[in-house]
Amino acid sequence: MIKEYKTIKETAGPLMLVENVTDVKYDEIGQIKLQNGETRLCKVLEVNENAALVQLFESSTGINLKESKVRFLGKGLEFGVSKNILGRVFNGMGEAIDGMPNVIADKKVDINGKPINPAARIFPSEFIQTGVSSIDGLNTLVIGQKLPIFSGSGLPHAELAVQIARQATVLKQDSKFAVVFAAIGIPFEDAEFFIDSLRETGAISRSVMFINLANDPAVERISTPRMALTAAEYLAYEQDMQVLVIMTDMTNYAEALREISAARKEIPGRRAYPGYLYTDLSSIYERAGKIKGKEGSVTMIPILTMPEDDKTHPVPDLTGYITEGQIVLSRDLNKRGMMPPVDVLLSLSRLKNEGIGKGKTREDHSGVLNQLFASYARGKDAKELMAILGESALSELDRIYANFADEFEKEFVSQGFDTNRTIEETLNIGWKLLSTLPRQELKRIKDVYIDKYYLDN
Repeated sequence: MIKEYKTIKETAGPLMLVENVTDVKYDEIGQIKLQNGETRLCKVLEVNENAALVQLFESSTGINLKESKVRFLGKGLEFGVSKNILGRVFNGMGEAIDGMPNVIADKKVDINGKPINPAARIFPSEFIQTGVSSIDGLNTLVIGQKLPIFSGSGLPHAELAVQIARQATVLKQDSKFAVVFAAIGIPFEDAEFFIDSLRETGAISRSVMFINLANDPAVERISTPRMALTAAEYLAYEQDMQVLVIMTDMTNYAEALREISAARKEIPGRRAYPGYLYTDLSSIYERAGKIKGKEGSVTMIPILTMPEDDKTHPVPDLTGYITEGQIVLSRDLNKRGMMPPVDVLLSLSRLKNEGIGKGKTREDHSGVLNQLFASYARGKDAKELMAILGESALSELDRIYANFADEFEKEFVSQGFDTNRTIEETLNIGWKLLSTLPRQELKRIKDVYIDKYYLDN
């Protein structure tokens, strides 16, 4: 029998202290029944002897401490899963907000899942095609990988997120693919943009969306990514689907974590974030992967904005330690109208070599990747030298590389947000650009591939 407690001691912002409780556990969900019959949800943050500190999912306005009752449900926050969640839009609490009937769940699952046991993991080795050349060609995404996108205020990470959600696929013909999209702490206009973009292209039929708005309670931002991962794990491990999870913006998630930590008067860490920020982010990111004996997988692209474009900020810094690389958006490329503005020299996919080559993408992919990267880096150096000394100070070869850098940005990187390129198209564009360099400069590609793909002018 569930007990009711009429022992609310005090409220402080989003927190409430309930005394004389028994058998209450951390992360347990509770219900607050107001004097007028209204019910609000809360979550246990801390238990100390016979007192429980709870976090309100809604405002504390109107709660009469003497007359309100609290009862704890003996379970954590759950999400009802079934195959019918595909094509649906939910809020951060897992409630349908698309105007359609509630999903009839096959079962309810606690959203506080566990990271995958390292011994049960399968090393990522299968290519995911995003249709974006700067990712597929140079910073390849692999099934089961965690590859974040580092952005800045005002940069078009939302457009890139939608493009990937719309275009991403696996090349295996027999694989079932799904996208779980979690928007955390975003404005209403951005939410409408995400939903409308996926609906217009029909991509929403293979997607599950979780939308948490900026004016929703901070604690809901904590649950949103976990709701998304619970849905993804169900589709992957029980419905044998290859699932791509896109989460934006993880900085908003960390801000909510900091807000709750400050309300609890915890000792702050770097920049007032809680000392357990690394552990908390790990509990989210490490739920991605591929498990032995399971056909499905969870691949993750968390997107975060770096305050003042600072890569040493705690959120991108710790995210970089946990994940396998990063895609970095460039403010300079964005100013020059290059879309998507991916800075390929600062970007890195640590697992890219595992997902490319014969039978996965194409035999020449590794050589083309390395040659494009090296040639673009040399071209950028030549352009910097040109800016200081003038074009006349450059050798003929340096001028060729400087021109290569310009053409690389225009043709390879800047494809727009509506262009979906196959990996064949991406590699062919790479060869078109490499063919503007003298043949003897292609030192990172095997001669057999140069003979096959180099375009003689």
